[in-house]
Amino acid sequence: MNATQRRALAAILSAGFVAGTLEIGAAALIYRVSPVIVLHAIAAGVLGPQASFYGGAPTAILGLVLQWAMSLLIAAIYVLAARRLSWLLQRWKLWGPLYGVVIFVVMNYAVVPLSRAGQGMPHFGLAELVENLLAMLLFGTIVAFFTQRLTRPATR
Repeated sequence: MNATQRRALAAILSAGFVAGTLEIGAAALIYRVSPVIVLHAIAAGVLGPQASFYGGAPTAILGLVLQWAMSLLIAAIYVLAARRLSWLLQRWKLWGPLYGVVIFVVMNYAVVPLSRAGQGMPHFGLAELVENLLAMLLFGTIVAFFTQRLTRPATR
């Protein structure tokens, strides 16, 4: 693995784990539930709500693994795009939050409705919509920040 690939991997791992973990905390705050409940809700996308919420610690762990896997994938998409589109790095404070909006739309209007969570299309109240959107703006900003910081060649 060359230096450029190592920097890209460092950006993906840092962005994915930090943003993904903070998103769990944000969801717990937004919905005023334990982070463990958030993890069960994430696992419900694969297992369905009945199996997930009554599955105990193993389904919470599955939720954490799924959250991190999705977050790493989302970060990898941005990092790989930024390697080809330098303006994503140059104006990361603009493109990161906009990427967060894209993530919000894709997750809420494609991924979740197609999952086994059984919720269909989301129904947000205004406050809940704003809180969720703010969380995803932060998520995108974190991804763009780590991408911009860690993909640059080291200076001497």
